Amino acid sequence: MEPILARSVRIDDDGVHILDRRRFPFERVWLRCATAADVAKAITDMVTQSSGPYFAALQAMVLSARAAAGLPDPRAAMAADAAMIVAARPTNDHLAKAVAFVMDAYDPDDVVGAAERGAARGDAAYRDRSRALGEHTAALLADGARVLTHCWADLYLTETVAAAQRAGKALSFVCTETRPYLQGARLTAESLAEMGVDTTLITDGMGASVLAEHRVDVLLTAADRVAMDGSVVNKVGTLGLAVAAHAFGVPYLALVQTPDRTARTGADIPIEHRDGDDVLHTLGARTASTRVRGHYPAFDVTPPRFVTTVVTDRGPFAPDALNRYWEGRE
Repeated sequence: MEPILARSVRIDDDGVHILDRRRFPFERVWLRCATAADVAKAITDMVTQSSGPYFAALQAMVLSARAAAGLPDPRAAMAADAAMIVAARPTNDHLAKAVAFVMDAYDPDDVVGAAERGAARGDAAYRDRSRALGEHTAALLADGARVLTHCWADLYLTETVAAAQRAGKALSFVCTETRPYLQGARLTAESLAEMGVDTTLITDGMGASVLAEHRVDVLLTAADRVAMDGSVVNKVGTLGLAVAAHAFGVPYLALVQTPDRTARTGADIPIEHRDGDDVLHTLGARTASTRVRGHYPAFDVTPPRFVTTVVTDRGPFAPDALNRYWEGRE
């Protein structure tokens, strides 16, 4: 069974419709975005998260093409929208890859049709690579493996589970809740449950204890980006889990379709800082006094010494061997 979040963005004549992940699973509300700017705002406002922004960006560029088609310089107008979308969230490079699929397909004689074809290619490419990534990851997991994950890995996670199920492997998962948006509680755990997977939820502060007690066999997360030195950039809190896993002899597998050859180290990847007010609330309810302030780096950087394996769409690599991913790809 494919979870609903795997198809959480759609485009119609009236705009792009995005499932509001801030309200899921308690409500299934679709937000309509009439323009590329509306989509960029939805991405910034966390309406869609994980790989959702990638698919939203693809379709936002179709909206951009529709609006630009009658202008003197459609490509320039679309390029401006592309830059706006990429800037919506700077750490994950999915947005840049999405808009590139559409811009690379640009045809001045068929502006909208070319954008639609580029978006379709981008959609198919992401799903194909996620499926390959899932197959490679599932092959590394033993039947009966107990998996600790953090935040939401979207297609990376669901394709791993689907591949394991096809291979007859039964996995169980322990999910961190992932403050302050509770992606682990509301998105990861729900989607795993939809797939019939044995799922347990813990608070963010319980991860080290679970690892120390050897209640899990592997730490498995997505990565928003992986630098060429093997540094893993992912949802804040990943670093602490990776350090604890290393301390207690539990392997850490980080999933990414492709390492970022433009980033030599983790220091080359920008870390998004969100409004500190977010950590003072949970699901709209204030959880701290008005006399304190919040601090919210949305991502952290895990050094390669705490990473066991980086799994890509071309298979697993040691953190210090990621240059092999690009061999023969120029």
